Amino acid sequence: MPQLLHLDASARRGSFSRRIGAAFAEAWRAEAPQGGYTYRDLAAQPVPPIGEAWTTICDTMLREGIVEPDRYHEAVRTDAERAAWAVLEPLLAELLAADVVLIGSPMYNFGVPAQLKLWIDQVTFPKMNLRPRRFVVASVQGGSYRPGMPRAPFDHQTRYLVDFFQGHYAVEDALVIGAELANATVDPALAERLPLHEESLATALAGAAEAGRRLAREASGAGEVSGAREASGAGGVRAGGRG
Repeated sequence: MPQLLHLDASARRGSFSRRIGAAFAEAWRAEAPQGGYTYRDLAAQPVPPIGEAWTTICDTMLREGIVEPDRYHEAVRTDAERAAWAVLEPLLAELLAADVVLIGSPMYNFGVPAQLKLWIDQVTFPKMNLRPRRFVVASVQGGSYRPGMPRAPFDHQTRYLVDFFQGHYAVEDALVIGAELANATVDPALAERLPLHEESLATALAGAAEAGRRLAREASGAGEVSGAREASGAGGVRAGGRG
């Protein structure tokens, strides 16, 4: 039975990233009605930051070569480590159970929301390999950070996530489904770019629904995902890569 883990990190309850993520999740669930679905609102119920006990668990894993997730508990030995494990183990179990991990993430100050980084820190351990899980990022940015744009070098949001999935989880086929220029909805200086934002958002919503259906079929074993189409113009779906 395919499993979808859906995370939202936006501080806004009606955010664009939540809308894009919801479009993906609704399409995925309609395509795989018997599948499992787990949802976490990391902004409404943030996970705590890691502490020293988390770091000593990692030290033991490295020292003793414990790299298989089903053996992680073997590195938990002290009372402090058991307390840390009680916090992270449910989060980790949700991640390991998922076939598809959907992350709704706006760009805050060129990066990901702190709430999302807290979750990443809690569930990430040395030498993890999470293939063949698929990761999908529902991204929204206030400006335009696409390759070739003046602000492209400052994208430490989608670039960070895609690089992290590849470098730490060994997952190279992450999908980024994004809308841009969201600040045009509130900033008078960007008012002339509002149509570009609206086009970007519409493209992202359609792309999210399409990707949700395709990845549900893949996770159900009913077909292969043919690969994400490259985004043309503002917004859209990108497969892996930077930006």
